[in-house]
Amino acid sequence: MFRRLLPSCHRLAVAFGGLCLAGAAAATPADPALPAPSGDHWVLTLSPYTYHWHYDPAHVHVFLAGLEHRDADNTFKGVSLFRNSFGQPAAYAYYGWQWDQVLNQPALYAKLSLGVIYGYLPPYNDKVPLNYHGYSPGVIPALGYRLDPQDAIQLNLLGTAGLMLSYTREF
Repeated sequence: MFRRLLPSCHRLAVAFGGLCLAGAAAATPADPALPAPSGDHWVLTLSPYTYHWHYDPAHVHVFLAGLEHRDADNTFKGVSLFRNSFGQPAAYAYYGWQWDQVLNQPALYAKLSLGVIYGYLPPYNDKVPLNYHGYSPGVIPALGYRLDPQDAIQLNLLGTAGLMLSYTREF
C-alpha cells in the first residue's frame, strides 16, 4: 500500500512546492507582507484536485467552486458547490475564521470553517459522520500560501477522507 501511496503524495508535494516557489518569486521586497484586501471583500475558490487517503473504486474526480464573504475581522461565511467523491452533487454552507502570518510568515495563513454539508445520499450516506437524510456537520481546517495580494493556493484537510488543493482569488 505504501508503494502505491508514495507516487501520489510525491506528485502532490511537487505541485504544491512548485506553486509555493512561484509565489515566493512573485513576492517583491517592496511588499513583504502580501496583505489581503482590507475590509469586507469576496473570495472565489476553485478546486481542481482532491487526494483521497484510501483508494475506493467508486471514487470519481472532485470539482469544487465556492464563494465566501470575508469581514474586516477575518471571519467569513460562504457556500461551496461540489461533486463529491462518489459523483453526487453536494454543497457546504459554512462560517469560519482566518489567521494571517502563521509562524511569522507573511504569505502563510490558516483557516477553520464550521458548517453543514449536504449531498452524501444513499448508498454513500455512511461516508460522512453524523449524516441525517444527506445533511452532516462539516469542520474543515486549511493552510494557505499567498502568491500575491489577491491570489493564493490552499490545502484543505477533509478529515479521514483526504486533502483538497484549491486556488483562491480575493476581490
